[in-house]
Amino acid sequence: MADENKKEFWRWTESNWKNPDIDWKPAKYITVGIDVGSVSSQAVIMADGKIYAYGNLRTGSDSPNSARSAVKFALEVTDIPEDRMNYCVGTGYGRVNVPFADRCVTEIACHARGANFIYGPQVRTVLDVGGQDIKAIQCDEKGKVTNFLMNDKCAAGTGRGMEVFSDLLGVSINDVGDKSFQYRGEEPEAVSNTCVVYAKSEATGLLRKGWSREEVLAAYCKAMAERIYALVERVGVKPEFAVTGGMAKNRGVMDRLMVMIGMERMKTEWDTQIAGAVGAALFGYALCQKGKGRKK
Repeated sequence: MADENKKEFWRWTESNWKNPDIDWKPAKYITVGIDVGSVSSQAVIMADGKIYAYGNLRTGSDSPNSARSAVKFALEVTDIPEDRMNYCVGTGYGRVNVPFADRCVTEIACHARGANFIYGPQVRTVLDVGGQDIKAIQCDEKGKVTNFLMNDKCAAGTGRGMEVFSDLLGVSINDVGDKSFQYRGEEPEAVSNTCVVYAKSEATGLLRKGWSREEVLAAYCKAMAERIYALVERVGVKPEFAVTGGMAKNRGVMDRLMVMIGMERMKTEWDTQIAGAVGAALFGYALCQKGKGRKK
């Protein structure tokens, strides 16, 4: 029982991957995109504009070390020497602290470009639900930003808020989405407040009244979906609609959100958390093609 009490329910699965169908050695340009977020950090390695490898892990106590760890994690599954990279672009919350970046690009531009790559050029609206903020982005067929809106710097409705809620209810972050649909009877109303502090208090009160964990999760996921929808509605939703970031993996929020929007969201084979780093690596590739890369 003691071990169960110490379990970190918020801890999602870190991952790294290498494309077995790509040989990096003949590539003219090796570019790296590093997205250092408040909750997670990703590094994507591209060979001539194609994803060769990536690493996705938890952000540590400081941005420079998180950037190094993400690149090291991605390189672990490859035989590429670190000094082989021609260009490195940093993005995300900690982009200015990526020690070996040749340039920094905003996460809004990188997520639009990355979504264009991992979902396809038909994407026109991108929703990025990060660890501490939410961004609704409109882009053109090349992944260039045409409009965007961003929420305030608050954990309400974000990945960090869901982590806190997951720990509070003792439900693995990986299971929250499915469990939020496992209630009995009609779906409960949304909790009145998505602020992490007040939502925790409200959830505790509901549990004491006899609500099941599944009912509380449904009420919180619905409240998060409503908060996200309020932002998306302000920027306007143009099909096709794509979601990036860790929250894209939470069907408890996403399925409810799509009902509100009234359309289906696009599907992708790629990990939605790497979109920002993909966009950063693509910006690096474009700069290399313009002669800006490091000479090897």
